Amino acid sequence: MGRRGGPRPGTTALGLRLGLGFTLVLALLTACAGPDGPGRPDPAPASPAPAATPSTPPSASPAVSSAVSDAELCATIVAHWSREVLDSGTYGDYQSMGLSNGQYEILRDVVDAARAVRRGQGAAAADELIDRRARTACAGRYRDGTPTGGPWQ
Repeated sequence: MGRRGGPRPGTTALGLRLGLGFTLVLALLTACAGPDGPGRPDPAPASPAPAATPSTPPSASPAVSSAVSDAELCATIVAHWSREVLDSGTYGDYQSMGLSNGQYEILRDVVDAARAVRRGQGAAAADELIDRRARTACAGRYRDGTPTGGPWQ
């Protein structure tokens, strides 16, 4: 469309599906987090759970059984989209990426820093910077729990 903030030329269905996928993962994590919200333990069960037998195989997917904090999820999504933006040279719509406005601001800062590092030190250094900056910024954003100001923040 050519206007700022609209869909970029050449946007593929894959990018939109990835954004929808991240949004669905976030929704599932939120729904499965328990009555007190993500990162908080569920209340103790009324009766003790039966002990696992030695023949019980370990979980096939450790990611499903372990809780992911809001900061870790933020860092993963921001790092992914930062690499996409850095490689394509254009920004997409933050909502189609599954990001909040605050996460999108982190992404823009990370990409700006990564561009400068990639020019001076190469792609590997930029890749390391993306991971480090996304983790640091998201940890700061979620250090006191979920930011207030509405779901878009």
